[in-house]
Amino acid sequence: MSTLNLDQVASFLSISRNLSFRAGARVRGLSQGAISQQIQKLEAQLGVRLIERDSAGCSLTYEGRVFLPYAERLLTLSTNALGAFRDKPITIGASSNIGIYLLSPYVKAYLKGANEKSQLDVKIYQNPTVADKLATGEVDVAAMEWWDGRPGYEARLWRHEELVVIVPPNHPWASLKCLPRDMLKGVPLLGGEPGTGTGRILANYYGVDAPEITVGMQLGSTDAVKHWVKAGLGVSLVLASSVIEEIRAGMLVSVPLEDGGPQKALYIIWRDTLAENHPAHRFGSWLVSCADGSGADIHH
Repeated sequence: MSTLNLDQVASFLSISRNLSFRAGARVRGLSQGAISQQIQKLEAQLGVRLIERDSAGCSLTYEGRVFLPYAERLLTLSTNALGAFRDKPITIGASSNIGIYLLSPYVKAYLKGANEKSQLDVKIYQNPTVADKLATGEVDVAAMEWWDGRPGYEARLWRHEELVVIVPPNHPWASLKCLPRDMLKGVPLLGGEPGTGTGRILANYYGVDAPEITVGMQLGSTDAVKHWVKAGLGVSLVLASSVIEEIRAGMLVSVPLEDGGPQKALYIIWRDTLAENHPAHRFGSWLVSCADGSGADIHH
């Protein structure tokens, strides 16, 4: 089954609007001979004559007037289809810690660089919600704190983030250079409940001893955890990058665990059906390249 050539349809519309082959060709950036050939091919495919020439210029035939609304709809649909992907902002879904504490300097650098015409829309959710919205297409590219390896996606390791113990300045651990791992056993932690990214990391880090790590309160966000630690209601294990401001201000003290402690792997993920030239694919690849040193210089 043959299909209509949209370039030929666009030339037909240009001539019909200008009532002149010469003017229509000029608007299209074509020679008069080239646009004439396009109309001849379109008429041959449709099996009718669309345009009549005369000494005053040209006019649409009866068949040309019948074809006109179809041609307009075809070009409108084509423009809308292209715009759905070319002009649509890239929607980045970020898990809470990444979206709040890590992503903003990267977005700023991307928009300032050669990609200044790009449109980025950032939406921050809990990690499972980001995964769900990536699956439904509401998110084009995701920055996540854990990934379950489900098929149909391209997941790239972005960076590793150190986890540190945070305590108030007057806490007995505040003067320690590092915390022996056994000291967390039996101490109720704020946050890090099973099923969360931090909970998974603690389970891997402590192995068979993981049941000795207890969670005192499930507060739901790093911001809530920090407020409760500052109030002297417990200690917690958080991303080092999430407490930079509080450490500088003297409101909290971070204590690394011995032997480097656990680290959290962060991932950039997109659907594997995205073409390499898709804006979301380009942005995701750029983020990954920043982490390996080949991308932009990012300052936090």
